[in-house]
Amino acid sequence: MERVIKVARMQLINKWVFIGLPLLILGCAFVFSLAIFWIVRENGGEGTMYGGGAQAPMWYFLALGIQALTLTFPFSQAMSVSRRSFYLGTVLLFGVCALALSVFYYLMGLLEKATGGWWMDARFFALEWVADNNGAVQIGFYFVLMVLLFMVGFLIATIYMRWRTTGLLVFFIALGVLLLGVIALLTFNQLWGNFWTWALTWTAAGVTLWGGVVAVVMAGGSYLTLRKATVA
Repeated sequence: MERVIKVARMQLINKWVFIGLPLLILGCAFVFSLAIFWIVRENGGEGTMYGGGAQAPMWYFLALGIQALTLTFPFSQAMSVSRRSFYLGTVLLFGVCALALSVFYYLMGLLEKATGGWWMDARFFALEWVADNNGAVQIGFYFVLMVLLFMVGFLIATIYMRWRTTGLLVFFIALGVLLLGVIALLTFNQLWGNFWTWALTWTAAGVTLWGGVVAVVMAGGSYLTLRKATVA
């Protein structure tokens, strides 16, 4: 565990990447959204206003998953850090960051409700589909979404470190073929209506559960790939 903690501290040498940028992205998205809400309201806009800017830092975590491996893995190998310790330390650090940000989202959602949508009937943090659930579901939803995006980026990075450009090319071609096959299956069997009917039944708790399962699968795949990764 001591080695795992040391890896987490090594990742935090550049605190800007793990802490500064996500907060800057979220802050800018929030301020810009409030400005847009105010402009709309001052020009006669009526009804509840919604903004999706809160998801902006979450998509950054996909890039963060890539950076967390490619920027520090070579250094860790030069310092004789085991791949297992590097993996666990990196995932632990991100899990803590994701949990802290998830709690922040939840608290800001409560503040948003208490102020009547920032006194403008606006929704930035407390979107109904998520905010109508209890606090545990809300925090879990944000946490799983962030971890899932991080693991997507981390898995892509491990594929590159293991098989380089050729591996990434094969991976994305295979992914494209799979998606095309699913689209063709739904289209030729006229199942799009059934698909959207089923999709509309999803709940935040359900998405949290299945998103967590997918994140665990990706975590396992990235670890197995990282075990054979090289820096050369």
